[in-house]
Amino acid sequence: MAAELPQDMLCVAIAESDKGGTLRACRRPLPVPGPREVLIEVAAAGVNKADVKQRRGVYPMPPGAPDVPGLEVSGVIVAAGRSVRRWRVGDAVCALVLGGGYAQYCVAPELQCLRAPAGWSLRDAASLPEAAFTVWTSLIEQARLRAGERVLVHGGAGGIGAAAVQIAKALGCEVITTAGSDQKCEFSLRLGADFAINYRTQDFVSEVVQITGGEGVNVIMDVVGAPYLERNMAALAAGGRLAFVSYEAGRDASFDIQKLMLRRLILTGSTVRHRNVREKGRIARALERSIWPYMESGRYVPVVTKVLPLAQAARAHAHLESGNNIGKILLTP
Repeated sequence: MAAELPQDMLCVAIAESDKGGTLRACRRPLPVPGPREVLIEVAAAGVNKADVKQRRGVYPMPPGAPDVPGLEVSGVIVAAGRSVRRWRVGDAVCALVLGGGYAQYCVAPELQCLRAPAGWSLRDAASLPEAAFTVWTSLIEQARLRAGERVLVHGGAGGIGAAAVQIAKALGCEVITTAGSDQKCEFSLRLGADFAINYRTQDFVSEVVQITGGEGVNVIMDVVGAPYLERNMAALAAGGRLAFVSYEAGRDASFDIQKLMLRRLILTGSTVRHRNVREKGRIARALERSIWPYMESGRYVPVVTKVLPLAQAARAHAHLESGNNIGKILLTP
């Protein structure tokens, strides 16, 4: 490790893992990268709902996950393990990590790092990994979204939803979103959505039927879970695919199997955090080939709406839990 690096660093850790867990600023020894890892001096870290669930003790943590939250970071590589081949000290990257992002320095597997997109600020690049990995695996790999199809994105104003809207539009799809306020609907439309439905004042199934002339949508990306299952199925076209990426309102659901069979529907779901490094590396390379060009050409833009200092991580969590958040929240050391 380079001699000029400090011996310790500022980070924010979870003081308690119960349902009312709290965040506390502390100092920890500087992490040392393993043979196939890099050490990143963090420019920014993304704040995600998984961090909130981890703090509250209701998230199934993968083995080895640290008590310092943070699934995504951007920054400059300041040290590299002896077997690292893809990156050099000084490279500007963003990375998906198992945890540890709420810190001045963070270790990441070399395979899970991606180059910071040209034309983006290094800070804004921290908003990319978690959403891009999630949307790619759910919409592209699991639901097999294709150009010319119609897609319904629930939560279109959130971090994942905003990424899904932009990626689907870049692929040449018609995009319908749902959101919980007129302001959030307007935000989705500005990102490129063709239609936005305020689910608090409109029935999204009826609206989808009207928008599509009774045909329904080909693909739905859902973050709500059980309460939306049967309504999602009703909004799908024959042969449609429903992809779950979260279950914010519940995970236990039942449905009429006959409806699924008669209309040839496909239900699927995905998660990224529990996959191994090699699998995440495969997804990272697919993103660089297929999605990064959209970012560097301006067809996919940053959706960062709030930036707070690292010491205010608790405030960031409170804002995310309020349900009023639009776009991504970042923390800067």
